[in-house]
Amino acid sequence: METGLNNEIEETMNQQGVVGVICTDSQGLCLGAEGTASPHSAGVIAALALQAMQLSPEQSSAPVVCLESDKGNVLIKSHNDITVAVHKMPVY
Repeated sequence: METGLNNEIEETMNQQGVVGVICTDSQGLCLGAEGTASPHSAGVIAALALQAMQLSPEQSSAPVVCLESDKGNVLIKSHNDITVAVHKMPVY
């Protein structure tokens, strides 16, 4: 699984505007991080995804959390037991 996950992280990092990617398990353990994504933020990323799911528990899929700032966006999404956060910078 580790090789497949690392390949997915690398593929995501090659997308336009992406400057960081982090993957966590449901307990907040960092499974992999590249670029600007800090492994120390894994617990917070997992907690944000969990809290977002509790806002609308009737939905069949997990929501996407988007944190916006002047320096870019962080998109957070859970699927099964893995949560992914993607750091994106604006591309002009």
